[in-house]
Amino acid sequence: MAARASATVIVFSLVLSLAFAGGASAKLSAGFYSRSCPGLLGAVRSALHPAIARERRVGASIVRLFFHDCFVQGCDASLLLDDAPGFQGEKNATPNKNSARGFEVIDAVKAAVEKACPGVVSCADVLAIAAEESVVFLGGPSWEVKMGRRDSTTASFNGANNDIPPPTSGLANLTSLFAAKGLSQKDMVALSGAHTIGQARCTNFRDHIYNETDIDAGFARSRQSNCPRTAGSGDNNLAPLDLQTPTVFENAYYKNLVQKRGLLHSDQELFNGCATDAQVRGYVGSQEAFFKDFVAGMIKMGDVTPLTGSSGQIRKNCRRMN
Repeated sequence: MAARASATVIVFSLVLSLAFAGGASAKLSAGFYSRSCPGLLGAVRSALHPAIARERRVGASIVRLFFHDCFVQGCDASLLLDDAPGFQGEKNATPNKNSARGFEVIDAVKAAVEKACPGVVSCADVLAIAAEESVVFLGGPSWEVKMGRRDSTTASFNGANNDIPPPTSGLANLTSLFAAKGLSQKDMVALSGAHTIGQARCTNFRDHIYNETDIDAGFARSRQSNCPRTAGSGDNNLAPLDLQTPTVFENAYYKNLVQKRGLLHSDQELFNGCATDAQVRGYVGSQEAFFKDFVAGMIKMGDVTPLTGSSGQIRKNCRRMN
């Protein structure tokens, strides 16, 4: 009986240790590729930095790709999949069609990584690293990117249409959509600061500059000069989300909001006599506080339901499944 009990304990302990080992391996970590791909960051930078140097806007585009990817099925590179016969991806969903860009840069980064470490690093992790590197390249804060994500073999067109906050969102809707991903209102305000870089299309801010009152009149007129009132005319004309420094990552976005110069309706909702006004003012007064909260929000967003362990796959080409 004693021998049998002892054997049972040993087997039970072994099962427990395997379970914990599996759980640990399924967690994201900054050092995930330290042995399997020690040249990872160098490979990413070799392709990414020249691309941003050629067109600084692409850094903002890559940060936006990461955001749109994480908000649909989690951070699994589903956004990077092209449509194919019998497969509908997310690229032609309303928030992404004629809008999401930078895919060619991610292709180039992935190719550089594959050359250094074939079949090791997921597209989901490539995108996460590229987003952080883009922020840093444009003058923003750095952080340790947790890695170990795997790539999805599915995408959700409906999820892209329903889960990504539209530019017409009010504060309640913004808060709700972020909460659905485990992100607080504080995270939402901080992550919205990514709009300190990049540009928006006329179709996404037309109503705000012509029909709303929570906007500086002079700013509205200046935006109207390149965004005709009539829908269908100049829809793709661009304007900077941050009027002063659209290619530098800093806190000017929040200064614009206090002056009623938010380009999108959803931007100005963060400072409109509401619960988030104080946080916006705090970031105006302290870029350091903004950077700290932005980093915390990006790390949290990167943890949104990733595929890990043996789930999903490591795509060779980010545009299609293996």
